[in-house]
Amino acid sequence: MNNKGVMALGALIGAAIMYGIVSYFIPAGTDQNVELRPDDLQLVAFGKKVYDANCASCHGAKLQGEANWRERGADGMLPAPPHDETGHTWHHPDAVLFALTKYGPAAMAGGDYKSAMQGYDGVLSDEEIIASLSYIKSRWPREVVARHDQINQSAAAQ
Repeated sequence: MNNKGVMALGALIGAAIMYGIVSYFIPAGTDQNVELRPDDLQLVAFGKKVYDANCASCHGAKLQGEANWRERGADGMLPAPPHDETGHTWHHPDAVLFALTKYGPAAMAGGDYKSAMQGYDGVLSDEEIIASLSYIKSRWPREVVARHDQINQSAAAQ
């Protein structure tokens, strides 16, 4: 197996493990059958508006995230990660991305986990969350979209 194959397999295994861990924390009643629709041009256009108004101030207008996003700041929090192909967003199944956006990382992780990202429950509708995430996915290269689709298939099989 070449390096790309090993990396893809590692990403799938990591996503499956993360899905199992994070799904444990998804609040009861949350729809885990969420499906992003990056090919729905109307939804993606709406999602860009939602993203620009609610996400771009931290995650960047070009999905680039904040500098040093892997290193905790003096406040103990991680900077906003990129949502482009250089970040880890695409490593998570749709349902996990939806829940992280709706409830926030701190609520998902539990304990005294600190995150600057608030949950958007009560701020954005479920459709607005799906639209913004669909916009993000629509910006990924085809090979990343294909890997993300595989991650979703693996998560659905569990």
